[in-house]
Amino acid sequence: MSVALSASRDTPKSRRTRARILDEAVRVIAHQGYAATTNAAVAEAAGITRGAMLYHFPTRESLLEATIGYIQAQRAALFRSATESLPTGGDVTEHAIESYWELLHRDPFVAFAELEAAARTDPMIRDLLAPAQAEFDRAQIGDHFLKMLHAGAGPRFQASRDLARFMLEGMARANVTYDRDERVERLLAVIKRATHMLNRKGGVTDIWPE
Repeated sequence: MSVALSASRDTPKSRRTRARILDEAVRVIAHQGYAATTNAAVAEAAGITRGAMLYHFPTRESLLEATIGYIQAQRAALFRSATESLPTGGDVTEHAIESYWELLHRDPFVAFAELEAAARTDPMIRDLLAPAQAEFDRAQIGDHFLKMLHAGAGPRFQASRDLARFMLEGMARANVTYDRDERVERLLAVIKRATHMLNRKGGVTDIWPE
């Protein structure tokens, strides 16, 4: 790409249009699904012409690649905000679990989960998403969440973080067909107690006190 063309795409107006496109791409993925996320659908949602869309993202792959990076940045910002919102004297572990549960229902996290599901059978998405998944799993993006659960290093503490993370993610994707609020509330309480136990802040009998 020539220097002149590159500069022409870095104007304030161009950046605003690109951000609007990416905002709508995240929303389309989160609310309509990966299959519905075409360049035409996102252009319509963003209220721009086909030509303007092609100017910024000539292919679906280029749109999805940029959207994944955009989602990562949004998730990192939301994690930072959650980390900084711990009430004075609050329980760090419980705050982390409650915060992540709430975040999993926000568009960037719903969209990421949708892309993870699509990656199982779509090689393009699998390849585009792999660095972002590794970034979270190795605690670069997820570091804010993991620090909130912290407690220490080693297999036991890693297990406590993994238990909380994967249980919450599974619950967010599950189709709880009856008594949802009550069942989710009980499971969240068990996750908190189990995490405390693994972090040496409670015993096994505390997971389900009679």
